[in-house]
Amino acid sequence: MKALISLSNKIMQRYLPDPFLFVVILTLAVFGFGLIFTDSSSLEMVQYWGNGFWSLLAFSMQMVLVLVTGYVLASSPLFKRFLGFLASFAKSPGSAIVIVTVVSMIASWINWGFGLVIGALFAKELAKRVKGVDYRLLIASAYSGFIVWHAGFSGSIPLSIATTDHPFQDMIGIISTSETIFATFNVLIVLALFIVLPVINRMLMPSKEETVTVDPEIFNETAATLEKEASTPAERLENSMVLSIIVAVLGIAFLFSYFVQNGFALNLDIVNFLFLFLGILFHGTPKRFLAAVQEAIKGASGIVIQFPFYAGIMGMMTASGLAVVMSEAFVSISNDVTFYFFAFLSAGIVNFFVPSGGGQWAVQAPIMLDAAQTLDASVAKTAMAVAWGDAWTNLIQPFWALPALAIAGLKAKDIMGYCVIILVISGVVISLGLLFL
Repeated sequence: MKALISLSNKIMQRYLPDPFLFVVILTLAVFGFGLIFTDSSSLEMVQYWGNGFWSLLAFSMQMVLVLVTGYVLASSPLFKRFLGFLASFAKSPGSAIVIVTVVSMIASWINWGFGLVIGALFAKELAKRVKGVDYRLLIASAYSGFIVWHAGFSGSIPLSIATTDHPFQDMIGIISTSETIFATFNVLIVLALFIVLPVINRMLMPSKEETVTVDPEIFNETAATLEKEASTPAERLENSMVLSIIVAVLGIAFLFSYFVQNGFALNLDIVNFLFLFLGILFHGTPKRFLAAVQEAIKGASGIVIQFPFYAGIMGMMTASGLAVVMSEAFVSISNDVTFYFFAFLSAGIVNFFVPSGGGQWAVQAPIMLDAAQTLDASVAKTAMAVAWGDAWTNLIQPFWALPALAIAGLKAKDIMGYCVIILVISGVVISLGLLFL
């Protein structure tokens, strides 16, 4: 295993480009595939790309806020102590890897945005406290927990088909989450991954000679302090806890009202809202809060620049029909036994180019649902096979790794050597579950 890890890391360090170059290469590849495998002309592919380029602006802003509000909350004194308490249970590099994997999986199963941020923040705290742990593997282990998100409470596909008036209601009706998220086969796959992933990540620990550690001092962010006694009304406002408490109380009052009316229904906006107002409260003064925001925003450049390119790729994939061509190719070689496996595999490949659960479902659902009905297969299990495929290849898709990498201060190639191996092993576990459960 150590030899395999060493080889995988060396390959990724040598050949995996910066995420921006990666998305540019992916753009050119999809453009070429569209010309080869569809009837689209060069001009049409350019139009599809341009028309889709700005379609993720709202989502991009949400992801920037995931990064910024998560960082701000984690840098507050109170939350640092909480993460430090959790990290105190890790007594060795191996236990640190196991704990960060489990915590990330639990958080991602509750809500994907929550898991994406908490896992990376917790990994940083462990890196401060546990000597000799490989920092790259810590972040990769935290990110690996993200694989269970689409089988949990925030899974966009199972929640969509459980909602009245969803786009495919006339074809399949309303499918309860008891048949998808809480179905026996899905719960068993999740439980299997909760056992397998921590063990595998622990086995991925490199040799001492190749272990990359970090100096804990680089993580010690210094909160803004009063450099001089506040002498003007403006300075007194900046250093006043009263305003922070008032605005935090307003935010918490809204959250209380929301949870009373909707139960524990987390979405990305609510997670960001929660992180933001807890950050304001925990930092104490507006000055300290704004200092943390200024520090956090430095890591958002990758999201701001790269997400529009991914939106352009999604535009080409959907408008040209390339995603449909890929899906139909897998359906054509399926039978009633292998259908769920090929649905999972095709979703994993399509997700690499259309890294959005809802967007991918809109493209693949008509083909997959029709095939399921033709083969007399379970529609609910088909939907979850697509959901698992969408979550699976996120492990090697920089699109979703960008917030975690920004928090960690790493590059994609630093963790992808580990992620590739996790991808293969988790893919086997999920495939066996879909085939035999």
